[in-house]
Amino acid sequence: MTLLNNKEVPYTARFHLPYIWSGTMKKQDRINSFFGKDTVFEGNLSCKGEVRIDGHFNGEIYIEGALIAGESAIIASEIHVSKIIISGEIRGNIIAEEKVEIHRQGKVFGNIQAPVVIIYEGATFYGNCLMQKIAEENDKKLAVISK
Repeated sequence: MTLLNNKEVPYTARFHLPYIWSGTMKKQDRINSFFGKDTVFEGNLSCKGEVRIDGHFNGEIYIEGALIAGESAIIASEIHVSKIIISGEIRGNIIAEEKVEIHRQGKVFGNIQAPVVIIYEGATFYGNCLMQKIAEENDKKLAVISK
């Protein structure tokens, strides 16, 4: 084991990109998909797991897992994820089932809905924020009106 920012880093993490090292995520979380800095993508993205975008993305994003928008990311999208860490720029609405984190260099131009929102000093957020748990299908209640 090696230490990185006072956290234990597995030997393989020193040589491979796919580990996420944010204090808010588990060590075993791995990046399943990666869009590099020079990548330009237009379309819809739907997947499970963790995704990191460092390039340009235009479309819709649905991820059962985490989305990491790197410092060079420019994303124009409607986003629905479990959690999101933003260091780049996002233009569009974000719905996160667990958490939204906007780091110091992060920029969000759009509305956010999540039960937990963390905005670091120096970050840019222009939009509305609704902090509540996203209702699951089994949480919804049916109203019955009797005669």
